[in-house]
Amino acid sequence: MKMVGALLATFREAAGHTQRSLGEHFVVSEQQIASIEQGRRPLKPDLADQLDDLLDTKGALTAALAHMPEVDLVPLWAEEYLDQEREAIAISWYESLLVPGLLQTEAYARAVFRSRVPVYDENAIGQLVAARIERHEILERRVPPTASFVIWEAALRDRLGGPDVYTEQLHHLRRCAGTPGIALQVLPLGRSSHAGLEGPFILLETPENQRLGYSETQRGSTLIAAPYEVGILTQKYAMLRTQALNTEDTRDLLDRLLGEA
Repeated sequence: MKMVGALLATFREAAGHTQRSLGEHFVVSEQQIASIEQGRRPLKPDLADQLDDLLDTKGALTAALAHMPEVDLVPLWAEEYLDQEREAIAISWYESLLVPGLLQTEAYARAVFRSRVPVYDENAIGQLVAARIERHEILERRVPPTASFVIWEAALRDRLGGPDVYTEQLHHLRRCAGTPGIALQVLPLGRSSHAGLEGPFILLETPENQRLGYSETQRGSTLIAAPYEVGILTQKYAMLRTQALNTEDTRDLLDRLLGEA
């Protein structure tokens, strides 16, 4: 993505455009153009075609996208979600399998990608880990989103990556649990009811106050915009928060888990 971004910056400057003027031409933000040029956001094929026409690059950006190494290509089914996640003003995330991506340590993220079947090579893993950790900037913005996370305790009991990785990840979650603007709750094992049995999902609120849902499967994902469907996920999330430990009890549980580590 950085190579394509650098090409775009070179072509833009040669054509006499600023990031702002280029963004205004395509009705996208100056920040979005900057993110693409810095390699933090993928350039989508339809925008690449339009940029090639405007900047008279003879199809260079489209060709560069087509020949990127596979690991640099954000799956098409994830691109739109990642765009929305970067701009969201509120994030609500229920996770039952893993620590949510925005809360993963580098070592834990590496263990996640090393568990993939078929396996990634180490170079690919390094790039994927870097991209995941870069997403932490979302929670570190000057005005960060309001963020709520509900994690099933089973995901915290699993020692993915080994004891050292496990302990470091618990310490990181404990720090996050004490961060203003982040509400972290654990859904404990042993409950007689569970509103999240159909799997993990995420709710986003955009700067325009549109509410979106997102869920992943083994081989794809769905970004949900239909109000009725988003409403169902919102009801599920509200129920999960009532079934989970409150934030104070969650901190106590994390302290106990750290004591056992």
